[in-house]
Amino acid sequence: MEKHIRKIKLTSSYKDIGKRLDLFICERIQKLSRSRVQKLISQGNVFVNNQKKSKSHFVKRGDDIEVNIPPLLKLEAKPEDIKINIIYEDEDIIVLSKPAGIVVHPSPGHPAKTIVNALLFHTKFLSDIGGVLRPGIVHRLDKQTSGLMIVAKNDDAHKNLSQQFKKKSVKKIYLALVHGRIEEDEGKIDAPIGRSRRNRKKMSVIPEGRESVTEFEVLKRFNNFTLIKVRPITGRTHQIRVHLSYIGKPVVGDVQYRKRRRIEDYLKLKRHFLHASKLEFKHPRDGKEMSFEDKLPEELKNSLNMLENKNIDF
Repeated sequence: MEKHIRKIKLTSSYKDIGKRLDLFICERIQKLSRSRVQKLISQGNVFVNNQKKSKSHFVKRGDDIEVNIPPLLKLEAKPEDIKINIIYEDEDIIVLSKPAGIVVHPSPGHPAKTIVNALLFHTKFLSDIGGVLRPGIVHRLDKQTSGLMIVAKNDDAHKNLSQQFKKKSVKKIYLALVHGRIEEDEGKIDAPIGRSRRNRKKMSVIPEGRESVTEFEVLKRFNNFTLIKVRPITGRTHQIRVHLSYIGKPVVGDVQYRKRRRIEDYLKLKRHFLHASKLEFKHPRDGKEMSFEDKLPEELKNSLNMLENKNIDF
């Protein structure tokens, strides 16, 4: 295996003085993402002057840096006996309630214990359009987002549902608790979203981004928080979280788009407060209107109850 490891040797210059080790490597080896570089460092595959250093090590002029890049393991989705909450199923589709804390499909960072692994254990009938790692997956929810998802059991159903999403005819409703009081009863956020220039793992509102539209309606106001109903008209990655952060009302518990504060600790939230509560679409076989609702998970109900009883202000 060792002969397949690619070794890259770098030498820092005066322009690199004071740069973090992970950032220095990302700048020099642009094909590597920052997360991959950090993983290489943590796994002991990076040496500075023949010594292992942390990702936050500051580079000095003339440092000899060696980066060993082992081949990526080939991912494959295997059936796993993971319990999933299936709300509806027929020969064409599955509607399930995804819990927070589980990702939808395998990836280098999450090679197993995903919704796809659970689906493969549950049924052998899933569409092939998404490829071997995403069988049946028509749309996704973020890891810490809970709620309703549609899964296609055959390619015809997958194509039909994909077209419904593309035409924006699928109605998705989310419930979100956000920081700050939203004074208007309803509103629309129309701001283009693209990959963040500073952090490629994050999305951001940028002029050259893709059209992104989110509508919201206030359900309840607390001292310094607002419970809202949200409808994403478009379906960009992290759209709701990015848009709400953009208007200064980030989702409570969202550590990616807002630093965690003591309110999350007080509410004992280990996830963000975003739940896909309602889903409406046409059945891919006969066009029948389908509508499903999913109640708030207990941990989110408990957080609301704490706010209701204490009406705390942070």
